Parts: sequence; structure tokens; C-alpha cells
Amino acid sequence: MAKRTIIPFGPQHPVLPEPIHLDLVLEDEVVVEAIPSIGFIHRGLEKLVEKKEYTEMVYVIERICGICSFGHGWGYSAAVEGAMGVEIPERAQYLRTIWHELSRLHSHLLWLGLLADAFGFESLFMHCWRVRETILDLFEKTTGGRVIFSVCKVGGLRKDIDNETLKEMVDTLNGIENDIRDLTNVFINDKSVKNRLCGVGVLSKEDAIDLSATGPVARGSGLVQDIRLNGPGVYDKLDFEPVVEQAGDCYARCLVRIGEVFQSIKLIEKAVSQIPDGPIDVPVKGNVKGEFAVRLEQPRGEGFYYAKGADSKFLERIRVRTPTNMNIPSLVKMLQGCELADVPMMVLTIDPCISCTER
Repeated sequence: MAKRTIIPFGPQHPVLPEPIHLDLVLEDEVVVEAIPSIGFIHRGLEKLVEKKEYTEMVYVIERICGICSFGHGWGYSAAVEGAMGVEIPERAQYLRTIWHELSRLHSHLLWLGLLADAFGFESLFMHCWRVRETILDLFEKTTGGRVIFSVCKVGGLRKDIDNETLKEMVDTLNGIENDIRDLTNVFINDKSVKNRLCGVGVLSKEDAIDLSATGPVARGSGLVQDIRLNGPGVYDKLDFEPVVEQAGDCYARCLVRIGEVFQSIKLIEKAVSQIPDGPIDVPVKGNVKGEFAVRLEQPRGEGFYYAKGADSKFLERIRVRTPTNMNIPSLVKMLQGCELADVPMMVLTIDPCISCTER
């Protein structure tokens, strides 16, 4: 008869860069139950809305997560703009979309490097992060920052990108596309990678729906779900289809992110070719009286941003629901019945951001 034991996994683990904690209930080497626990890095960022003016709060929201910082700033700004009835200029919408897709490139390349590191492919890890440095260089050139950018504001943007620099950005991305293709071909075709990922951590389409999975986790299980299709930005003018895989395993989630890397390059190229001239912001004055919610497709999945005004320079409430918050139930489902040795790989394939989850 199998002996049942409980193994604490995290909040620190040599493979995982995130402080997630799981109590794994094992029968021999098989996980029969996973009990998540969060709260190790709770920071109370949403509570700061009572002390920071709504124009300043965007700096706080950006710091929810370094990888998704631009998207958090955009989501918050769009929610406050909706509550105030502010419509930003079209050029600002294009620039927000371009920077957001650069963030997706940055996030997915970082994740691919971490995945390679997780199964001991150190040279592949280094090359993924080498290419990612080019994306960070583009951020530094256009925003002045490499992690926190502080270009989004209520009413538009603080910085413009001249058309010549936009064309140089496209040339740079096209220049590294073949490099990225060489790297991703290893993830797609290498037998050792397939042995670690194929058939591991399967999440069925039905379970993905029942557990409200989002982002690459949902699309890797066959759900055609992408908030970019009807969210903020100019995605409706860029004509694209979500990247979807059917297998629902770790390999499928990897393929979705690889597909989205090349998709983001094409979206940036299309946006640059269509971007109009004009202002990048509008004056915003007065207090926030209404309330508004925005959904935004972050690199990890759907982010939800809610702002409620207090008819003053402070908001009454800001609420951010992050993709990892939605994908943890799916992770718990995937872990049931897996081998203990596969747990770090499966946790990594939802691309967890615990600092996003604990606000």
C-alpha cells in the first residue's frame, strides 16, 4: 500500500524564480493533491490609492510586476480614463500597442530562457536572454528604462517615438527574427526537450473552461481566447488570429508562446506602418467621479483593472486581477497525478508571477 506524505514545495526552489508555496500530498512519487499558499510577499499596493493622487498612482501600479510593468500602467490608465470619459489620441493608442507587444516579446523570451534553465539546457538559457537584451535595449532607447518605463499616464503618454526610430525598431526586430527562429527550433524539435514537456501537465479544454484559465495556459488547451481581439489598443486594425494549440500539455503551452513571439514582431511591424501623426496626450483635469473596468491581454493572460472615483484627487478603490491569480486553480488541477520530478516544470509553464498575485 502506498504511503502518503506531505512535501512542502517553496516558497524558494532552485528551479523557480518565484516564491510560490505548495503543499504536495504524495503517494510514493505521485502527487495526489496540491494545496497552494500565497501571502509571502504581500505589499498592499492597492491600499496606497488612498494616499496617492490618481495621477501619481500609475507609478505604483507599474511596480506590481517588473515584467508586465507597461501593461499594468496601461490597464490602470485606461480604467481611470474610462471613469473620467477621456478619449486619448489615436497615435497614443498605437504607441501603447507597440510598447505592449515589445513587453510580450520581452516576457516570452525571458520565460523561454527560464524553461531551458529548468531542464538544464544552460547554453539555450543564455542565448534566449542574449536575444532578450535587444528588446530591453529598444525599451531603453524609447522610454529611458529597461524594467519600469513610466511612459503611460492618465490621458495618454509622456513620451513619443519619432517615425525614424519606429522604423529602426522594426529593422532591429526583423534582424533578430532568424536568431529567435534558430533558438525556438530547439524547443520545438529537440528530443530531450520533448521528453520533458510532451504529455506532462495536461489540462483539458473542459477543465480550462471550468477553471477560467487564461492566456497561453488557456490557448494551449484549445481555447480561442485573447482579450486583444476586443480590448483596448488598435488590435482591431492589425488583423490577427490568436495562437492556439490543442494538446493542453507543457509542450503546447511552450508552442503557444513561441508562436506569439513571432506574432508580436508582425503586429509591431503592422502598427508602425499604420501609425498616424498627431498628439500623444490630452489634458486631464478634475476629479474622478465614476467607475470603470478594463480587460487587457498581458503576456501571461487576461489582466482586469477596476477604478472607482471618490470625487476627489484620490480614488476610492483600485482593483487589479492578474493572470497568475486566475491560472493557479488550473495549476492545481494539472499537478494531480503527476510525478514529483515534473512539478517544477509544470509550475513554470503557467509562467507564475507571485508578486503580481500578491498586491
